Amino acid sequence: MTSPGTVLFDLFGVIARHQSPDLGAVLVSTSGAAPPAFWDAYWRLRPPYDRGELTGPAYWREVGTALGARFDTARIATLIETDVRSWSAVDGEMVTLVEELAAAGRRLGLLSNIPPELASHYEAHHAWLRHFDVCGFSCRIGHAKPRPGAYAWSVRALGVEPADVLFVDDRQENVNAARAAGLRGALFTGPAALRATLREHRLDAAAEGPHRTDG
Repeated sequence: MTSPGTVLFDLFGVIARHQSPDLGAVLVSTSGAAPPAFWDAYWRLRPPYDRGELTGPAYWREVGTALGARFDTARIATLIETDVRSWSAVDGEMVTLVEELAAAGRRLGLLSNIPPELASHYEAHHAWLRHFDVCGFSCRIGHAKPRPGAYAWSVRALGVEPADVLFVDDRQENVNAARAAGLRGALFTGPAALRATLREHRLDAAAEGPHRTDG
């Protein structure tokens, strides 16, 4: 099997945890809406926020309008802060894997659907982001998965051919879209299975390759 030279990671559901149910409940309570209506508005209005077309306050004003409410400045600030915290937990085992791959000289990229405030939070609080040669945050690049532009941007930024990239995501639709764009794709089901996939593609830390240091 020909080995791709770069691993392009999804963030949420792979390296970072999915949204905290407890803090999600706090969001609902803060909004004053019923859960089904809240989550419908939250996700339906999210794509422009993820693409950086809306600021946090603008996004939450739109959510409030959809719910028939008018969120004041204080409530919007609380919603933004809680939303960021709800997406902030990471998988330590996956961070370790990223560090091992970086130490082994693997070229790494990140492609995440993420709004501006959350992207800034990760940059400020997660030093392991330095291991990524490219961070494709949707709010910065103007493209979100599974749209083709997100993958095209990543390949151009990495300076590689699509077939040289192994894309790892926990959503099958995103993996399928990556494959349609010419990348290799792997559905993430857990760290152990990913390590096996990396070995299959000779991209694990033990495979022969250049070593680098970060400093």
